Amino acid sequence: MNNLSSISKAAFEMTTLRDSSAPQSSASGFGLSLRCVSGEAIVPWLDQLARLRIEVFREWPYLYDGDLAYERDYLQAYVSSEASVMVLALRDACAEGGELIGASSGLPLIHADKAFQAPFEDQPDLLNDIFYFGESVLAADYRGKGLGHAFFNEREEHACRQGFERAVFCAVQRSVDHPRRPAHSRDLTSFWCGRGYLPIPNGVTSFSWLDIGESMTSRKPMQFWAKCL
Repeated sequence: MNNLSSISKAAFEMTTLRDSSAPQSSASGFGLSLRCVSGEAIVPWLDQLARLRIEVFREWPYLYDGDLAYERDYLQAYVSSEASVMVLALRDACAEGGELIGASSGLPLIHADKAFQAPFEDQPDLLNDIFYFGESVLAADYRGKGLGHAFFNEREEHACRQGFERAVFCAVQRSVDHPRRPAHSRDLTSFWCGRGYLPIPNGVTSFSWLDIGESMTSRKPMQFWAKCL
């Protein structure tokens, strides 16, 4: 884990000017519905969430060789936090549920894994003031239709309702010459910047998982992006 010296509030503010013109989107135009659940209400969705995360994260850039037991354990942090949010994108939604085709997670940073707290751990006031956006996963057939904006909209609104003024997420960094990098891999920088997020200078941590084709887990660098809500 990369234990950074300090990320000041001033530096945070300078890199997170609010962009009030961020595009708005919803799932209704695609025959889908969004449902937000928190804490224990996530439990009925754990198996579907775990399977979808394993499927999507096998792709670039995560190349994650996951299993259901690990995923259920990882997702317990969201179950344990009453202030968490899991945005569910559902097809054929009904009172009993629906087919999960996408999900996007978030929770107070203080409730997240210690690896994600590392860049802020020497500033408890700042640590307690940040809402952490976890991962977004979406089945391949539904990408490029604006659901990424809908996921951010829902999480930002939830964070604001919980009283948070700052949001962060982190993205894995892979080398430009990585042998598994697709020829036409998509760079999400313009999407994130369009939402008003900017990378935090020196805001890097690391997180371990098992890559496809590897026999042991390895640490991957993760760059933090931030925004004032």
